[in-house]
Amino acid sequence: MKLEMMMSITCTLSIRHGIRQLRNPWADGPTYVTQCPIKPGATYTYRFTIINQEGTLWWHAHTDWLRATVYGALIIHPQLGSPYPFSMPKREYTILLGEWFDRNPMDVLKLAQFTGAAPNISDAYTVNGQPGDLYRCSRQETVRFPIESGEIVLLRIINSALNQELYFAIANHKMTVVGIDATYTKPFTTSVIMVGPGQTTNVLLTADQPPAHYYMAARAYNTAQNVAFDNTTTTAILEYKSAPCGAKKGQSSKPILPQLPAYNDTAPATAFNAGLKSPSQVKVPTSIDENLFFTVGLGLNNCTRPNSPRCQGPNGTRFAASMNNVSFVLPRTNSIMQAYYQGAPGVFTTDFPPVPPIQFDYTGNVNRGLWQPVPGTKLYKLKYGSRVQIVLQDTSIVTTENHPMHLHGYHFYVVGSGFGNFNPTRDTANFNLYDPPQRNTIGSNPGGWVAIRFVADNPGVWLMHCHLDTHFSLGLAMAFLVENGVGESQSVIPPPADLPPC
Repeated sequence: MKLEMMMSITCTLSIRHGIRQLRNPWADGPTYVTQCPIKPGATYTYRFTIINQEGTLWWHAHTDWLRATVYGALIIHPQLGSPYPFSMPKREYTILLGEWFDRNPMDVLKLAQFTGAAPNISDAYTVNGQPGDLYRCSRQETVRFPIESGEIVLLRIINSALNQELYFAIANHKMTVVGIDATYTKPFTTSVIMVGPGQTTNVLLTADQPPAHYYMAARAYNTAQNVAFDNTTTTAILEYKSAPCGAKKGQSSKPILPQLPAYNDTAPATAFNAGLKSPSQVKVPTSIDENLFFTVGLGLNNCTRPNSPRCQGPNGTRFAASMNNVSFVLPRTNSIMQAYYQGAPGVFTTDFPPVPPIQFDYTGNVNRGLWQPVPGTKLYKLKYGSRVQIVLQDTSIVTTENHPMHLHGYHFYVVGSGFGNFNPTRDTANFNLYDPPQRNTIGSNPGGWVAIRFVADNPGVWLMHCHLDTHFSLGLAMAFLVENGVGESQSVIPPPADLPPC
């Protein structure tokens, strides 16, 4: 499918999360990576082409924590005359899961950046902007989704929360997963899904229960140990139109609440991800040109004055995060892509390490000497058309955690995952190279690893980062520089005339 779309926004920045943006990093959007921010009062029109993608994606701001409030759905329907590869739904609903802060999210971030401590947690989760019945004073605005008995409904579920992976379920109803991240999947049925920030999941629901009102609910899946998080639950209501208006004697009119896993229960998330597969055999790269191994995780920076107001992390330190011990630093005078295209020196280097500088027991008791990362704006260069494998290895530095990693400009195949340290001899033999799922965002198991593969056929600068924005702001990111291939069809297009100046 190919279609032209244009977006214009007056904001600091916006991004079409998951659009491949072939040869067009200028429409990707992350601040100081592919463009400089749109200045207050100015506008920038994003022009891009969608090719061979259909399903559910979304758009959001990509400057600091503005994503907390600036986001929305981006739905790509099949071409006219092309049906869904599953039962045609009677109706469709989009469900945007979000986070709410009682104060300006940018102020929350600024305070954390000043002190070096962990930022304050959110005050509520939301469904389509509303917290739901279980919060104080929000019952009247609870979102309702009306349905008829017997009909099939397509739910497009987007986790647009800033910092939290979420479990989602619907009371007394099963869900059939049919798509993730704008790709179709082999259908499978589940009572609960786990969706990380940046991920989307399409499910079919059959209205096969007695007519009543049923809660949809989402709450945290949190794998970090001894770390504060928002442990509240957001709800919306699945409302059968034929449900009785009032409660009968001895019955409650309150909707039924689904059973959600405990916040630290990893098994349902692992089982859900294991059930995701492509509908049929896919072309996974089998011979690999670039075999990369990236550690992902937190860190702590030592302070010269540990008792100062700017050193309020554990034991008088400052929180940090890194990949392969490099804590990513965004430039502030020019974007990386503009500097590369213009040949401007001094903005970035291309020496991001393909493996950790020091090998260690990544999920064991890590020596404190390895807890402090090195800051830098380092890219890894890829030749056009190279076949790439990346193993993303969680570490136990500060805490093990499931990090939802998003790669801009690409979809990738998730060929394997596991717990503990990745063993190339043992684990590679168990990779799924037949029907692995395609995603643009994937989490590493807490205290484990995940392996992805893709072909570097999209030239430009493409960011890879943790979609927990707390970690991204701490430096859990890197970027690929994919070189031009041969000819115009394998080269980056020129920048548009209205690209925001630096």
